[in-house]
Amino acid sequence: MERAYDVVSFDCYGTLIDWRTGISAAFASAAARNGRAFDRMQVLTAYAEIEPVLEAEAYRSYHDVLTETARRVAERLGWPLSRADAAFLPESLATWPPFPDTNPALERLASAGYRLGILSNVDDDLLAATRRHFTVTFDPIVTAQQVGSYKPAPGHFITARQRLGGSRWLHAAQSYFHDVVPARALGIPVAWINRHHEAAPDGGRADREFGNLTDLAEWLC
Repeated sequence: MERAYDVVSFDCYGTLIDWRTGISAAFASAAARNGRAFDRMQVLTAYAEIEPVLEAEAYRSYHDVLTETARRVAERLGWPLSRADAAFLPESLATWPPFPDTNPALERLASAGYRLGILSNVDDDLLAATRRHFTVTFDPIVTAQQVGSYKPAPGHFITARQRLGGSRWLHAAQSYFHDVVPARALGIPVAWINRHHEAAPDGGRADREFGNLTDLAEWLC
């Protein structure tokens, strides 16, 4: 049976990398050094609310986004934190772990002949550090640093489309807001990796929906 796609691209943090574990562990470690402790979900909820606001402002590096997000999250939690001390968050990013299903699914897709890509809201050097966790190679790689904007702005998708030419392309991502919505708006087939079993906030839907990458790979292979 002929495959429907030549290329599968992925969002990185939240889709391939367990950002919730990485962020909560970084906050817990930094807070403990200051004799503090915070509820994990309070940290993650504040982070999810604050980071997109910063990304929607004038473009700044993701190092700066993470630092300022950490500072504002700490402020919301009653923990005064200088920008210098808030740098613990970008410094931790290289340690954020992949999900258990990530590398087996990527290896299966690569073995089946799919070209794999990454479209990520990150700086090039931060993604390079993260890529050491993966057992496959990616091409294309499109970052916020390269396009000067953050998803859900269309820059990542427009650039990827230019680099891929006429290749048949599927994008897969966990974030409905950052990835599914803009991909749909541009007519790019998209698979929602709905790891947290959320409802679509706009009542819409992706072209396909899966609970994890294992199920995505099973469908594509």
